[in-house]
This record gives sequence, structure tokens and C-alpha cells, in this order.
Amino acid sequence: MSQKLNLDKLDYQIIQSMAENAEISYADLGKKLFVSGGTIHVRIKKLQESGIVTGTRLTVDIKALGFDVITFVGIYLQKSSMYEDVAKELAKIPQIVRLNYTTGTYSMFAEIVCKNIQQLKHVLHDKLQNIKGIERTETLISLEESFNRNVQVLEEEV
Repeated sequence: MSQKLNLDKLDYQIIQSMAENAEISYADLGKKLFVSGGTIHVRIKKLQESGIVTGTRLTVDIKALGFDVITFVGIYLQKSSMYEDVAKELAKIPQIVRLNYTTGTYSMFAEIVCKNIQQLKHVLHDKLQNIKGIERTETLISLEESFNRNVQVLEEEV
């Protein structure tokens, strides 16, 4: 797995198309890209085996499920060498949906999704602040998500 793979234009077209609509059938994608469904199947299998494609995801409207608070938390560590231990502890908090090790002001940057402010207070005060190695945090509440998209893997033609 994770072998170096030479991708061609078709591979990138498959990745881009599947990122836009993972439900498209191999046959329909083949028609769209002017190749057989079997070719699409073989290419997807190759992309999975190489670790480039790691699965499919269901997109969920979290607001419709009652998750009304999205926050971004900048985390200051006591020492940067504590990153791995702190990351393992943060991974145990289900409301943390994304975590990045960063340069700049913060050591780490987390995205937290909660049903309400009370749940956020519980996550921040009772869970996050009790993790050994976290010096302090800075919380930013998202007022609105303007867009959320996958990266464009095909460069647009000029």
C-alpha cells in the first residue's frame, strides 16, 4: 500500500468526478469519460490499493440534525513535543471533528461541532482544558459556513 503511482489525466478525471458525486456508477462515469465501466473499476481499485482513494463519505447536513454550534479552537501546548500525546487525548472527544498540527500562533487547531453552547462549554471546560500538555486555548465561533468543498485535482484550462 502507499506505493508511488504515476497518475494520468484519466486518473485525475476519475478522482475529480467521484469527489463531486461518489454515487455515480462506474458505467455512467465511463460514459462521461469515454472509457468502459471496467476501465473505471480497474482504475478505482488501483487508486484504492495505492492509498490515494481511501473510501467514500456521506455528506450530512449537521444543522438539520440539531448541531448548531461550530467552533475553531486554537490550542497552545506547553511544549511542542507533547503534540502526539495531546492529539491522542483529543481524538477521544467525539465533538472534535478535525485536528491539525500547525505553525504560527497556535500549536494545534481543532474544529468542534456541538448541539448547543452548553455542550461546547462542557467540551471546552470539562474535557479539553483537562488534557495534560494544553497550556491554554482560544475559541472562535463560526457564525456561518459560506462553503465547504473538495480540492480541485484537475487544473482548469485557461
